[in-house]
Amino acid sequence: MKRLVVVALDVVLALLATWVAFALRLDGFYWPTGAQWAVFLMAPVLSVPVFVRFGLYRAIFRYSGQAALHATGMAVLVYAVLLTAILWWMRLPGVPRSLGILQPLVFLFLVGSSRAVARFWLADLARAQTGVVGRLLIYGAGTSGVQTSAALRLSQQYSLVGFVDDDANKVGRSINGTRVYASAMVPELVAEHNVTDILLALPSATRDCRNAIVQKLRPLPVHVRSLPGLSDLASGRVTVQDFRELDIEDLLGREPVPPLGDLLARDLAGQVVLVSGAGGSIGGELTRQIVLQRPNQLLLLDHNEFGLYAIHQDLQAICKAAGLSVELVPLLGSVINPQRLQAVCDRYRPATVYHAAAYKHVPMVEDNPGEGVRNNVFGTLNLAQAAANSGAKRFVLISTDKAVRPTNVMGATKRMAELVLQALADKSSDTTFCMVRFGNVLGSSGSVVPLFRKQIAAGGPVTVTHTEVTRYFMTIPEAAQLVLQAGAMGQGGDVFVLDMGEPVKIIDLARNMVQLSGLKVRDAEHTEGDIEIAVTGLRPGEKLYEELLIGDNPAPTEHPRIMKAHEVHLPWPVLAPHLQALEQAAEAGNTTAIKAVLTSCVHGYTTQPLAEV
Repeated sequence: MKRLVVVALDVVLALLATWVAFALRLDGFYWPTGAQWAVFLMAPVLSVPVFVRFGLYRAIFRYSGQAALHATGMAVLVYAVLLTAILWWMRLPGVPRSLGILQPLVFLFLVGSSRAVARFWLADLARAQTGVVGRLLIYGAGTSGVQTSAALRLSQQYSLVGFVDDDANKVGRSINGTRVYASAMVPELVAEHNVTDILLALPSATRDCRNAIVQKLRPLPVHVRSLPGLSDLASGRVTVQDFRELDIEDLLGREPVPPLGDLLARDLAGQVVLVSGAGGSIGGELTRQIVLQRPNQLLLLDHNEFGLYAIHQDLQAICKAAGLSVELVPLLGSVINPQRLQAVCDRYRPATVYHAAAYKHVPMVEDNPGEGVRNNVFGTLNLAQAAANSGAKRFVLISTDKAVRPTNVMGATKRMAELVLQALADKSSDTTFCMVRFGNVLGSSGSVVPLFRKQIAAGGPVTVTHTEVTRYFMTIPEAAQLVLQAGAMGQGGDVFVLDMGEPVKIIDLARNMVQLSGLKVRDAEHTEGDIEIAVTGLRPGEKLYEELLIGDNPAPTEHPRIMKAHEVHLPWPVLAPHLQALEQAAEAGNTTAIKAVLTSCVHGYTTQPLAEV
């Protein structure tokens, strides 16, 4: 029905354009006579099929923009050529041949005006029906900010108060009728115009620059978010949901150090590479980084069917977009099944293995110590032996800072896994075993960031186990890239430690996330706040502080953010009996015996949480 209305409107506009063209050409008001009526018939008969061919009646006027205007211009141009050709061929009496140019020009003006009126009328109608969500400042008056403002005018989700920019040459100027303000005026603008949201349109800004801006905005009662993807902007359908919540990485992350290309590709290019735990956060990011180095085959091993399916689909999309011809092999299997692991390694002969499969949730492993031992300790041993038996050149374990003087079973099992590899490295083997130790990664399945975001969305409270708990943080891409480079430097039994930067108080992280959501923390001093931060007490096995080193004086490496630790370990003849006792205790579900073995092998392991280390 709507299309019929638009077609009827175009017919009327074609007739009106013809009359106006005659009036302009004949220089006065007139009534068509004789052969002139044929032009009035030709105009809609020619224009409507051309418009249909160019898809003008499939457009949604509310979202029509430059692309629709271009299509309209091309359609009218084709129509003008046809009309002019016919008029020159027929040479109708009383019809000036210049009408073939004049009438399409008038027609283009009328059609373009009708589309513009419809676009803004429908947008106003949508605004009246849905209402305005909030009052917005766009921080960044560059191309991205301008594109966003144009899209928002169509969506009517916000009332745009103005742009903010640090460039003095832009301050005081106007963009499409909207003023550009200096960043120093933001607090005044927020108070005076009741600004509810600030959108960061700074895609090319350095992380340090973004951090500085966010820190200035944090005390303000506004919701800070980031620019949506350009594909969302191009669609002209930007809504509140399209705005990306400000990633906490923007506060905690660092400027990435460019990878050393040769180091990154050394064990990957043209090789067969296996990643265990490929469906997890760290394993998945490892595979994304690895596939870009063009291995011959990438083996994806995981016991989680959906996780394996998801990462396989993701990697297929990456390969297609980048034109990569990497063979991706999804493999269902558990690391506690040595027969399956040996079969996989014998069939595909991986040259490099990255072992990311592990149970990492501290309270969960504390409550299920036998499964933690089987998966983290003997899963590592199973895969390492299978890789060595099949002739793998390199085996890299993804370890954790919780392996250092652990106060929980999870950390102790990860240190035992390190000890297993260090002992295997002492034995004569063609496989180089090494491990990479680092702290928390932002956005992983076990990270507090998604938990805090969910709690804030639900209205709180945000739960923190202790006011003094601190953790190291790193983004998943940075961690994965450093793991690949560290693994390439291993010579046998190496423990590499990633530079995690400065530790962060979890309660400060919670406050930042509440404030950046445009809300206030509710406490004894601010009873009118929105979100409460509740202290729940340390969980079983949880530390206040984490460490990265057991010993002291780590050695530097060729990469500025990778260090090499010097740590004592047990030789295989000494470790083997402990492993046998640990396996028996795990099979029997004897928690006391499990912890006894871990205590005897793992330096500094205690079952009591430590307030200071």
